[in-house]
Amino acid sequence: MSEEISLDLDASLARSTARSLEIEAELAKDPSKFRILTGDRPTGNLHIGHYFGSLENRVRLAAQGVETMVLIADYQVITDRDGVGPIRERVYSLLADYLAAGLDEEKVTIFTHSAVPALNQLMLPFLSVVTDAELRRNPTVKAETDDTGDRPMSGLMLTYPVHQAADILFCKANLVPVGKDQLPHLEQARVIARRFDERYGRADASTPVFPSPEALLSKSGTVLGLDGTKMSKSKNNTIEIGMTADETAKLLKRAVTDSDRHITFDPVNRPEVSNLVNLAALCLDRDPVEIAEQIGDGGGGGLKKLVTEAVNEKFAPIRARRAELVADHGHLRDLLARGNARANEIADQTLSEVRSAMQMTY
Repeated sequence: MSEEISLDLDASLARSTARSLEIEAELAKDPSKFRILTGDRPTGNLHIGHYFGSLENRVRLAAQGVETMVLIADYQVITDRDGVGPIRERVYSLLADYLAAGLDEEKVTIFTHSAVPALNQLMLPFLSVVTDAELRRNPTVKAETDDTGDRPMSGLMLTYPVHQAADILFCKANLVPVGKDQLPHLEQARVIARRFDERYGRADASTPVFPSPEALLSKSGTVLGLDGTKMSKSKNNTIEIGMTADETAKLLKRAVTDSDRHITFDPVNRPEVSNLVNLAALCLDRDPVEIAEQIGDGGGGGLKKLVTEAVNEKFAPIRARRAELVADHGHLRDLLARGNARANEIADQTLSEVRSAMQMTY
């Protein structure tokens, strides 16, 4: 990466961070001004990294009164895979995780890609306003290009940023909670919204078809996996939200630490130890430096014992609620059906406006 590009990215992150603080103040005053779009791919069970990285924040925002749309992105499973796997099971697992974590089923709309045809139809006009070169410069697409080796990248993977733009814009979401690595995707959605209005627009140019969505940057730092690398289902280094207390304890016993018995919070020089300290701090809602001082010379064993107790205490009520939800499949099915119906109402209205703007109403 050139120094110039790096500086541009740093400046963009600084602007987004400053704007996120302003948005938080606006949310406190009038949450009804915003509609959020967020979601996940159903590629496996959610883990505690998801909880602290996004789920906890979604619960907070929805409880605050922000209209929240939650997408289970089932079509995106096949962007980089040869099949869907046990997708039905995973979709309902996600739904159970969402509700168990605290999302109020009466206040949020949870839906799936494949059940909302009008959302996916927006891909066609959106693809007409972006270039092949722009898509290939997207960080996620670039990473896929680098990782595929001799395997050709699918057309769906190439157009992944446009599909994400359709997810955001179909419901006219004006706020998207993201981590800093997802800012380029949001910028692509902003570009598509602007270009669509420049090319087609409305008779009343002062009222664009699509809002320009803004980022709400996550406050929580990244929770690393048990091996000290990024927590990822594909790396098998996660603690799933729905795991039992015993399963959690066994996993944390093999978490990577170091040979220094004195525990400190030093993310740069001791990332593995500091990750565990931070995990305990998140669960206990305490300062990580204070946690490290409490453990002192307790070593890795003392650290793992505290983390295990903190994680199991934090997630005990969530796991109990999740077990109840999984046992009532009919309720989950009905809830998803209601969410899909609501998403279709919104998508059909948006597509109607798009067709009108494009003079394709016959």
